Amino acid sequence: MHIHFVFDILAALMAFAATALVYRWRIAGTIHDPQEPMSSAYLAALLGGAIVGGYAFGTLNLWLSGIHDVGRSILGALAGAILAIEVYKRSAGIRRSTGLVFVAGFATSIAVGRIGCLLSGLDDETYGVPTGAAWGWDFGDGIPRHPVQLYESLTMAAFLGVALWAFAVRQPFFMRNGFYLLVIVYGAQRFVWEFLKPYGTVVGPFNLFHLLCLALAGYGIGMISREPIHERAPA
Repeated sequence: MHIHFVFDILAALMAFAATALVYRWRIAGTIHDPQEPMSSAYLAALLGGAIVGGYAFGTLNLWLSGIHDVGRSILGALAGAILAIEVYKRSAGIRRSTGLVFVAGFATSIAVGRIGCLLSGLDDETYGVPTGAAWGWDFGDGIPRHPVQLYESLTMAAFLGVALWAFAVRQPFFMRNGFYLLVIVYGAQRFVWEFLKPYGTVVGPFNLFHLLCLALAGYGIGMISREPIHERAPA
């Protein structure tokens, strides 16, 4: 069985467990408990957006890099899911954030899933550029490269630790804006790691994912800035 598939399944199971446990532990029954993610229409928008975004952006990035193959991208899946959900929320008249319940699960899926990418070698198309650093990783061609998958895994594991603390104390700002903070952190760290990847650029030194990271970080910052002033004070 391919190692990537094993870690994909493991990441999915652990993400589901983290989502369910955090929801029951700190979200269920509070004013931050969103009911919308439980509806079939919401889930359809979420999954549809994630699938289309994941394959569309993943494939386009490979083509722009001269690799004519079908690709998948968790960054693209996140962007697609957000776009689909925002359209759904607007059509349904929903104004509040509904993503808090997914924070722990998403961070867990990245922390675990990227290890599978790391162990999959060059075929995964997520490796970094050559490096002389002592921690350079040989993906199978004898050339030490930046293990950018590991960088991403560790970053999101650190974010998960902070998030669990925030859930534990029900930190007011985090409970209102946890999903947007996740998007900002994920977009920002991916923006940095993209400079260490051999993808084709589209604007100056920036590749497609750089631009997508900027868009996601901008979205998160914009959504937090829209928070009513009277809600910004500690609860």
